[in-house]
Amino acid sequence: MYISFTKNDIAITDLQHFDLAQTLESGQCFRWQQLAENRYSGIVCGCYVEILQDAQGLTFFNTTEADFEQIWRPFFHLDCDYASIFVHLINLEPELLQAAEYSQGIRILAQEPWEALCSFIISQNNNIPRIKGIIGRLCECFGEPLANGKGYAFPTVEALMHLNPEDLAPLRSGFRAKYILDAAKKIGSGIVNLPDLRTLPLAQARAELVKICGVGPKVADCTLLYGLGHLEAFPVDVWIKRVMEQYFPNGTPITTDSYAGVAQQYLFYWVRSLS
Repeated sequence: MYISFTKNDIAITDLQHFDLAQTLESGQCFRWQQLAENRYSGIVCGCYVEILQDAQGLTFFNTTEADFEQIWRPFFHLDCDYASIFVHLINLEPELLQAAEYSQGIRILAQEPWEALCSFIISQNNNIPRIKGIIGRLCECFGEPLANGKGYAFPTVEALMHLNPEDLAPLRSGFRAKYILDAAKKIGSGIVNLPDLRTLPLAQARAELVKICGVGPKVADCTLLYGLGHLEAFPVDVWIKRVMEQYFPNGTPITTDSYAGVAQQYLFYWVRSLS
């Protein structure tokens, strides 16, 4: 990987096993918008960026070197050796090869934990356009406007923890409103400490998250995988349940591997392409 910095843009060349569209369209996150082919805009940690991937590589527009190092480099796992992870997983489970080859550009995004938790609470029994709509309204109603006028930061725990379900009526989030508020209250009061979950064993971290109303194993594992760095988490939704029953009826070691979450993304992205 080679990185070059100019006044406003950052270009990356020779980056292997990275596909921007696959990564942002793989169901991990919901605040990215496609502007054109292989060009997306997004907001992370209150910072707006536009990114293009083309034959020359990856370009981050109108961002600073400091924001790149502090936000975008870790967010996209740019320093993680996904080529080695790919080889490790297909050696562990040869039946994964087709899915892994199809989806090998996916990287696990290192999202802000509170945003990841809220997003997957909202995702329950929902479709992606509606999830994006609810999250967009949540940010517009309770998030701080960005200085450049191009959107809103994700609302903080403190902005939500003292609200009532009626306050979230503009979101049109249904039963999920009370779950969002319970999460804010339990995190804001210290009943659940999100940063501590990074270093807890997976089962113990999951047990902490399911203390929140409306958070079951799937939402907990999504939060742990996409927001808290637990690459061994293997969230199971209807798509994964279907692919596991069809292709791995007798089980597979990938579900308990240290990179199980990467394998899950390969399978999730691949099986959805077959429908």
